[in-house]
Amino acid sequence: MIWNIKTIEKSIFITFDDGPTPVVTPYVLDLLDKFNFKATFFCIGNNVEKFPDIYSEILKRGHQTANHTFNHINGFKSNNSLYFENIKKCSDFVISSYFRPPHGKLKFSQISFLKNKYKIVMWTLLAEDWNNKMNVKLKLAKLIKNTRSGDIIVFHDSLKAQKNLEFLLPNYLKFLSENGFTSLVFK
Repeated sequence: MIWNIKTIEKSIFITFDDGPTPVVTPYVLDLLDKFNFKATFFCIGNNVEKFPDIYSEILKRGHQTANHTFNHINGFKSNNSLYFENIKKCSDFVISSYFRPPHGKLKFSQISFLKNKYKIVMWTLLAEDWNNKMNVKLKLAKLIKNTRSGDIIVFHDSLKAQKNLEFLLPNYLKFLSENGFTSLVFK
């Protein structure tokens, strides 16, 4: 499992989970363009099926996409065959050798099976933009304080995260830009 990536460059890996979604994903794409950053979008297959034009726009703008299951199912609460089938169904829409488990929850047996087909990407920093009880100013300060080269940061391009994302993402990208960070996608 990948939690961070050692890099000699002053670079991080910006990622988004749970999209694509109307309104939020286009907003994210425009912000990334504004700051000249690339990101990896861990997409839910069902959303890709519903919003293929938005998914195509992610790729058209030079970003990477990866598997986040078809229905955002929790590995802890799913039997293995159902879980693997859901990942396979997502792969019909999202072709990638990278996978992130929804909620970061995987059983050891699932890791053992999936690591033969996917690079399982976790994170170093979690924006928690989905948490409507969070103090966004404190969260931004924490993200800024803890950012290091090679970090993998998770945001969400979902409606649930939209309000917090609209504060966190532009301010965080501004910090990265002003401090000489670049963004990378997974190879």
